[in-house]
Amino acid sequence: MARFLVTNDDGIHGPGLHALARALDAAGHDVVVVAPDFDASGTSASLGRVNLREDLPVRRAELPGAPGVEAWALAGPPAMCVLAATLGGFGDDEIDGVVSGINAGANTGRAILHSGTVGAALTAQNFGYRGLAVSLAEHDDDYRWETAARMAAEVAGRLLEAPPRTTLNLNVPALPDGVTPPLRWARLASFGTVRSSMSGAEKGALQFELVAVDQELRADTDTAMIREGVATLTALGGVAEVWAGLPDGPADPADASDGGVTGPTGGLLVAAHPVPGDELSPAHLFPDPEVAAHLHPRRFD
Repeated sequence: MARFLVTNDDGIHGPGLHALARALDAAGHDVVVVAPDFDASGTSASLGRVNLREDLPVRRAELPGAPGVEAWALAGPPAMCVLAATLGGFGDDEIDGVVSGINAGANTGRAILHSGTVGAALTAQNFGYRGLAVSLAEHDDDYRWETAARMAAEVAGRLLEAPPRTTLNLNVPALPDGVTPPLRWARLASFGTVRSSMSGAEKGALQFELVAVDQELRADTDTAMIREGVATLTALGGVAEVWAGLPDGPADPADASDGGVTGPTGGLLVAAHPVPGDELSPAHLFPDPEVAAHLHPRRFD
């Protein structure tokens, strides 16, 4: 089996974390838990305040129902938990992947940018590890952790067969106990299941609230499927550069053979396939991030 680092953004006392650790342990995996000692929801991939003159407090923790699972509470957000563990802060044994969650609430759509649960998985990707973020929608003011934990353990097992740096986002809908939802591939929706809204603004204070998203969304998106009781998986990539090129040109400018577009008078208008190191041109400044051929994920060579 494998060795998994487990973390979350709801904190070391989160019941979703406990259920996830138990499920992975029951599946025969070696599990080490390193989670924030506070509720770090919404911290994205933040490392928190890093002061090289001060120690980062950490303490042993016990997980309910999992006395044999090594667990630590760290005074830092989930991305810092991943960083500390991958740097050997909790032993020199190599980990095979990072599993983050189970988050109390779905993490779907472009709003995952702000999720500490997803941020931990993407931090793992940045350091060369496979990652899985797991989130669960609320059902009748409660969460059915065990169903989501079983699904997470199954997906984590499949993740071991994936290339390094593969990152998956699993969302489980709100369903009654004993009901296992179908699992489908999904694209990210424009919105998550909820959106932030300003509920009040007074002198010296702002009030926020979360409101349900009521926009009509494509049926193949994660937010839409969660509404229909379907669990979703979405593969994620980290920070990508945006390089513009010819409308029908190569996806990667480095593969281009020509260097520019000739205007009506024979002058060079812009670099057709700009690459790092080129002289600055409008093509560098105004690429369209909505054009797939303009996106260039990080190369790890």
